[in-house]
Amino acid sequence: MGDFEEYKRLGEPEKKEKSEIWGIAVGLQQTDGLTPSDYLIETAKRNIEGDITIKEVKERLNEYYKAKPVGKDNDRTEEADKVSARITEVLSEKAFTFSPAEYLAIHKRLFEGIYKHAGKIRDYNISKAEWVLSGETVFYASADSIMATLDYDFSQEKNHKYKGSSKEEIAEHIAKFISGVWQIHAFCEGNTRTSAVFLIKYLHTMGFNVTNDLFAENSWYFRNALVRANYSDYNKGIIATAEYLNRFFGNLLLGEKNVLKNREMLVNSNSGEDANDTVKPYDDTVNDTVKSRNDTVFLLIKGMPDITAAEIAEKMGIGIATVKREIKRLKDCGAIERIGSDKAGSWNVLNGSGCEKNKR
Repeated sequence: MGDFEEYKRLGEPEKKEKSEIWGIAVGLQQTDGLTPSDYLIETAKRNIEGDITIKEVKERLNEYYKAKPVGKDNDRTEEADKVSARITEVLSEKAFTFSPAEYLAIHKRLFEGIYKHAGKIRDYNISKAEWVLSGETVFYASADSIMATLDYDFSQEKNHKYKGSSKEEIAEHIAKFISGVWQIHAFCEGNTRTSAVFLIKYLHTMGFNVTNDLFAENSWYFRNALVRANYSDYNKGIIATAEYLNRFFGNLLLGEKNVLKNREMLVNSNSGEDANDTVKPYDDTVNDTVKSRNDTVFLLIKGMPDITAAEIAEKMGIGIATVKREIKRLKDCGAIERIGSDKAGSWNVLNGSGCEKNKR
């Protein structure tokens, strides 16, 4: 963030670290379209300088908003300011436990006094119109399954063995984990900011120093990438893809220089196409049923290299025997190959156009 750039240039370690954390905290407000006030920025600078503690920052914000008239324009500015300060406080602490309880506790710390449901699992089903989906929504976990699903995802991640994995494999696996947690959407509001803070804390325990400008400058991209990783509409030829999320994590953890443009992820709801890619909507006529099914299997594999035959069958609502026949056809035509075992391996796409390009 330009607001704190001067402290990074000066090179004083403590000020540099504080400015980076404040940059992340302020940048994460993008995920909900919020912009912190100038007052917050100036108060944050005083904290970076060492003039006031983070506790004093929070106290000053409380006093500031008690005296400030409440109007339509500043209701959520107060939220942006207070949550930025709280994120800074949480990220500055070394304490962390990898558990659903910690995830809920972070939400409570960030939003207590702002949302009545701070730290509480939502008890109703939700939908959210997404810009990147042209107004459509991701299907989130049903309210009655949230806790069980969270417990399952956390236990799977906790038991995962990273030993022997490359940095690329680690980055992709962590991206998949946080994508799944985000899609559960445990909270009514503040889901993405809570997921991001939890993720950053988790990455710190793994030895990753997440202090670059990715969350500070590309938080909205991060959220849109999570949306695209969890949205499919097979009738329109739109397949959930981790491609954009992996670009973000490549930059975040691997030092890659992927170009991150939100518009590349935009789905055109009228045509079923990405804004910058041509994806022909599937035809439901009898003559095109087999072709469409084969294309869908291929696009699922292309977008989610770790997907299993069973998962493909579940997503498409067809039998696993049918899926295996389509996979065999894709293998036989040289479009894909399997690396590793059926359960623990992944797919390698050999021909980005599927089988069609190999026909003579």
